[in-house]
Amino acid sequence: MTERARIDHDGTAIDAGAELDPVHPVRPPAPRFKPGGLTTAEVAERVARGDVNDVPVRSSRSTTDIVRGNVFTRFNAIIGVLWVVMLCVAPIQDSLFGFVIIANTGIGIIQELRAKKTLDGLAVIGEAKPSVRRDGRTAEISTSEIVLGDVIELGPGDKVVVDGSVGEADGLEIDESLLTGEADPVLKKPGDQVMSGSFVVAGGGAFTATKVGREAYAAQLAEEASRFTLVHSELRSGISTILKYVTWMMIPTSIGLIISQLVVKENNLNDAIARTVGGIVPMIPEGLVLLTSVAFAIGVIRLGRKQCLVQELPAIEGLARVDVVCLDKTGTLTEGGMDVTELRPLGGAEPAYVKKVLGALGESDPRPNASLQAIIDAYPDSAEWRCTESLPFSSARKYSGASFSEGDGENNTWLLGAPDVLLPAGDPALEEINDLNEQGLRVLLLARSARELDDEAVATGVRPTALVVLEQRLRPDAADTLRYFEDQNVKAKVISGDNAISVGAVAGKLGLPGAQNTVDARKLPAEQAEMAEVLDGNSVFGRVTPQQKRDMVGALQSRGHTVAMTGDGVNDVLALKDADIGVSMGSGSEATRAVAQIVLLNNSFSTLPSVVAEGRRVIGNITRVATLFLTKTVYSVLLAILVVCSQVEYPFLPRHLTLLSTLTIGIPAFFLALAPNKERAKPHFVKRVMRYAIPGGVIAATATFVTYLIARHHYTGADALPAETSAATLTLFLTSMWVLAIIARPYTWWRVALVGAMGGAFLIVLVVPWLQDFFQLKLVGATMPWTAVAVAAAASTLIEFTFRWVDRKFPA
Repeated sequence: MTERARIDHDGTAIDAGAELDPVHPVRPPAPRFKPGGLTTAEVAERVARGDVNDVPVRSSRSTTDIVRGNVFTRFNAIIGVLWVVMLCVAPIQDSLFGFVIIANTGIGIIQELRAKKTLDGLAVIGEAKPSVRRDGRTAEISTSEIVLGDVIELGPGDKVVVDGSVGEADGLEIDESLLTGEADPVLKKPGDQVMSGSFVVAGGGAFTATKVGREAYAAQLAEEASRFTLVHSELRSGISTILKYVTWMMIPTSIGLIISQLVVKENNLNDAIARTVGGIVPMIPEGLVLLTSVAFAIGVIRLGRKQCLVQELPAIEGLARVDVVCLDKTGTLTEGGMDVTELRPLGGAEPAYVKKVLGALGESDPRPNASLQAIIDAYPDSAEWRCTESLPFSSARKYSGASFSEGDGENNTWLLGAPDVLLPAGDPALEEINDLNEQGLRVLLLARSARELDDEAVATGVRPTALVVLEQRLRPDAADTLRYFEDQNVKAKVISGDNAISVGAVAGKLGLPGAQNTVDARKLPAEQAEMAEVLDGNSVFGRVTPQQKRDMVGALQSRGHTVAMTGDGVNDVLALKDADIGVSMGSGSEATRAVAQIVLLNNSFSTLPSVVAEGRRVIGNITRVATLFLTKTVYSVLLAILVVCSQVEYPFLPRHLTLLSTLTIGIPAFFLALAPNKERAKPHFVKRVMRYAIPGGVIAATATFVTYLIARHHYTGADALPAETSAATLTLFLTSMWVLAIIARPYTWWRVALVGAMGGAFLIVLVVPWLQDFFQLKLVGATMPWTAVAVAAAASTLIEFTFRWVDRKFPA
């Protein structure tokens, strides 16, 4: 191996541990590079001084944030004030809505804390641990344990976790595109700076940490990007939009209701306040945000049990909306390891000599990839050759190389890589290689170059020496997963840097539709629209460069596709970052895990359907229950408006609407929100919810008010109002139950049982004397109750036909 360079990049012999002058607090020069790393004493000194990489990398919100987010909401504040008022002026029955809110908030906090525990536990398992030299030895430590002056080793796929200065470089190429936007990797030499957030694409080396913790700007960006979030999703932004409009509707309606009730009930202030609060509280869809948070949180817990780390919660929703999934072959469809199945010498080369060359090439790379590792396992190094120069493998150039002094005075330069890259088109060896590729085998070419390794044209005019045939291990679950995506109308695109024919053969073995039509990415058009057209028409692409993977994701997105990208190699990072959803394997490179929204810690591709299913469950079910909540909001606002315009007493006390909300919305919504749901996620959440909620709420409010007006003419005397309220409550309950019955479709045994149980609970309230008194609900006579039922039946029929008409007229 070449001797690695070493520099003192500050040009001085100042010790990195020099203390700051308390009078003139000037930071001493940057730490110098120490090949053996810091000593234990120096590490302790820096820890005591606070020069530690203390940026908290959190996978979830803090406990304080969770409690604050669930307790201190706009609607909780409104309900809290109304609850205090009701406790002062009315019986406890009319304050039940406050206890319901406390219970709901408690459930939300508990579920999110459970999700936090799951996320934090998985984050520790999946945390990348950089290799750091201390006391002359290399050990893996947590990122948060790095101190100023630590010597950190780098290899392909490693993420630079702190800012620093290169001390050793062996063909070290770093991609800084995520920081600078520059697409080409940068060759780093001793003395060059490296920034946290960049990652190694080829070669290796070591650097000294010169900025740790919050001093590194890129580290601050990484901290912000990695924080758990419940925002930036169509579902939650749609709910926020709805709540904003609800707030604006509530303000004038509530003011009008307060004035009208004080005027109508001028002789009984407490009763006027109680009925006013009874009109305001149901306008608030207080449980909607709670159920959304709970659904997401339980989704995280369910996926966590399957060793799936969701680094950003909206990723659950996002993957459910995906209609194209781009798969990297190596590590995704195939397992990471490979086996050498055959060695074919070319041009009369001696097999024993070829094995020596391969063994030496394996020894020349301190961090071999899967292909080279298979060669190392098959042909361990036995020749005492001296490596004078090495060229690490790069996904962009598709080959690696090394120059050796072979002990007999002869110096040779060898290259190992893709045959169709190293050989010119039409070379006789390529025909033999195509036959092997068609069997799904991976073939590497060992070739001798007459040029120096640092010559840009080193691969030109090489002499083929041997073919190394590798067999890739197919993931046993890959075929079933591809079949699942096909059944769900999600198009799978295999995008690989390997030979197109070989990739197509592997995809064909797994039953991917269109695998027989493979495309060599070197022939892809550069213009986005033309590239998108080719991508839409084909499924398998080989010889794709890392930049092309990124371009292909962008081209698919330009066609309106929601794109997920899976991968585990450093060549997938750019595409993972740009995709709508990035999915990394737990055994993948540190860089891929850092940019992905979802990490499959068990390295099982078969976990993806679970993530898709969880997202569909969340979105589909929240859409269902949102219709219930907003139907209530619409009928509450309209009832209040009708009462204000008619100058009559508001028909309900808070206890009545608490009962109705609990039975027709609260309890059913909780079960429906957590039920299985395989319906493909659809866009336009607000439109899809409101197209049902508005007509459903309008019909329910109208039917209820009609019953109330009829009852006002039917009943007379001092006790007429409770009888009128009971009749109106019956109509509203039956109408709301029909909306619930529609939302619960398609029926299963438990859905029918759920609807039946809610109906039975209301019937019990109507027939049990102490419950009648508690809720002030008692049906008087037979004429008015049956009239209420008839009105509710007519309203339910109208709702049924209206919902069907909406489905046809305004399909979502």
